[in-house]
Amino acid sequence: MPITKSRAIISLVGLFAAIAVVFVLYVTLALNWSYSTGERAGFLQKISDKGWVCKTWEGELSLVALPGAAPEKFLFTVRDAEVAKQVNAAVGKRVALTYAQHKGLPTSCFGETEYFVVGVKEVSQ
Repeated sequence: MPITKSRAIISLVGLFAAIAVVFVLYVTLALNWSYSTGERAGFLQKISDKGWVCKTWEGELSLVALPGAAPEKFLFTVRDAEVAKQVNAAVGKRVALTYAQHKGLPTSCFGETEYFVVGVKEVSQ
């Protein structure tokens, strides 16, 4: 039975729709299932709203190191606007950031890092 032109078009549209559904399911799973969770403490150096098309909150935490050692930086993304406000209010202070790590996100539209901060609390010195 020969394949007609309309049947080929319908098959092609169905294939593209299936690929789109699989992609959406993958991204949804990657954003909602964390690879790891944890907390990092240090001095909050900066947070900024970055991006041309996909605006994300990106920040930098200077981890407390031993005296005389080079400080290590923890780069992170904030997806929640309310958490971004809290983080922004704590710039320059010693904080503990609660994060969830999401590996395998396909683009930087979701964030430039794989570490997504979900909470912040100030730590007394």
